[in-house]
Amino acid sequence: MSNKNTYAVIMAGGIGSRFWPLSRSSKPKQFLDILNMGTTLIQMTYERYLPLCPKENIYIVTNEEYVSLIKEQLPDITDNQILKEPSRKNTAPCVMYACHKIHALNPNAQVVVAPSDHVILKEHNYLEVIKTGFDFCSKNDALVTLGIRPTRPDTGYGYIQYIDNETEVKKVKTFTEKPTREIASTFLKSGDFLWNSGMFVWNTKTILKAFEEHLPEMIEAFKGAENVYNTDKEYEFISEAYSQSTNISIDYGIMEKASNVHVIPSEFGWSDVGTWGSIYDIYEKDYLQNAVDGKLVKMYDASNNMISVQDNKLVVIQGLDGYCVIDTKDVLLIIKKEEEQEIKQITSDMKRIKLDKFL
Repeated sequence: MSNKNTYAVIMAGGIGSRFWPLSRSSKPKQFLDILNMGTTLIQMTYERYLPLCPKENIYIVTNEEYVSLIKEQLPDITDNQILKEPSRKNTAPCVMYACHKIHALNPNAQVVVAPSDHVILKEHNYLEVIKTGFDFCSKNDALVTLGIRPTRPDTGYGYIQYIDNETEVKKVKTFTEKPTREIASTFLKSGDFLWNSGMFVWNTKTILKAFEEHLPEMIEAFKGAENVYNTDKEYEFISEAYSQSTNISIDYGIMEKASNVHVIPSEFGWSDVGTWGSIYDIYEKDYLQNAVDGKLVKMYDASNNMISVQDNKLVVIQGLDGYCVIDTKDVLLIIKKEEEQEIKQITSDMKRIKLDKFL
């Protein structure tokens, strides 16, 4: 399938705040070996796309402060393949920048866009789904998203309702961003909703047309950029374009508004590793359903916990049920698993009270 018209865009600018305190702003989770497999999440993501497209067609969009980490972890990536974002403005400007640059190089480009920090356990299945998406987009003016069958009423994901038309690729009916637990439970029971994985497949001409229709000011901001791509003026131009761009996600900005959105219901062992609960789901567990990362952890009357501690520290836990206990060299976090979405608020509070050095 690897050919000169297929491209991958890996979004690697996030700080993974819900995965604090292991994920820090100086080294977010995409640059960590979360699964203890000897490879980081961004390395796994990069290698995933090598069977799909030439390595020179893989682009990384990231914040300027992470460029040295990317070069260290992905030595085959050239400077022209690293797209430096001057500021964090969510995923719409990121997608606009990458797809606009690729389109300037190759107007026949087909692109898969995906975050750098997701785990995919069945990679062969995943590549087959991407190929299905590319095939569909080659014959249709379509924006395709990959939807995951929900396994629990998770309030941290967006939900996609689709029309079941007996084909692999379904027409999207509605998007619902991060519903309440009650609504998420209703979605789960209905059976016709999928989690929005945040992974997309499209032609560059189709996504740029969608920007023209739904975010025209962003297209306007990037007008003329094709003349400066791969020159020393690129970053200066992009900085100006970002200053004029709305801070909005691709989901809110395009996918919820466009009428040509389709979804492929997918099962490929996916986790967005967005929270400690998602790591708990992946890790092996003991007979009391404790997931433990740490060599010197002793448990007494404890069950259903996610424990991540340093190997050189003896940690004794008694009587806890359903908690995350996360210990790093300078932060100890103890939080109920079901309340882990609060971690984002906790990190905001730390910033507000000037404890940024712990973030």
